Amino acid sequence: MRNTKTLIWSFILLVFIAAIYRVIPGRPYGFAPQWAMAIFAGAVIKNKKWAIIMPVLSMFVSDLLYQLLYMGGLTDMAGFYTGQWQNYTLFALLVFIGFAIKKPSMVNITAASFAAPTVYFLLSNFIVWSGNGTRGLGRPRTFNGLLLCYSDGIPFYLTSIVATLVFSTILFGTFVLISRGNHVKLVDG
Repeated sequence: MRNTKTLIWSFILLVFIAAIYRVIPGRPYGFAPQWAMAIFAGAVIKNKKWAIIMPVLSMFVSDLLYQLLYMGGLTDMAGFYTGQWQNYTLFALLVFIGFAIKKPSMVNITAASFAAPTVYFLLSNFIVWSGNGTRGLGRPRTFNGLLLCYSDGIPFYLTSIVATLVFSTILFGTFVLISRGNHVKLVDG
């Protein structure tokens, strides 16, 4: 019972730390732990509902923090915007990449760390280009417009890959170290 409570508090702490990290001024745009958190939750938490909730809740809390900073005039980035639900849906979908990791290994986690930001990049930029996006880049709805939209997102995409590799290493590495000491396999959550 004690291990379960500790684990639950660890995940709550992880959600809030990731949310706070995402709103730190000066960090490279896109360098955030939520992609890695989605993979980690999918791979480690057996309860699929809680695995999906974890990264989405972290995104929501960070968006709430962004909104409060925006309302206070401390940032130009609003936390909530039209089409926000699409972003949350994409992060929920990324958890399925974690579900595909049947046996966590360096190869599987690295592959997932490339796959999650890639899926997000392809889908989110397509959504923005198609006119259903959150910020509408004003790109024409032509094939060239789609390519321009993808081109605009490349810096964010590259940063998100590096961030996912870094944070996946931290999350899975810490989990392995803790698991070895407590003989934990996967989280029932």
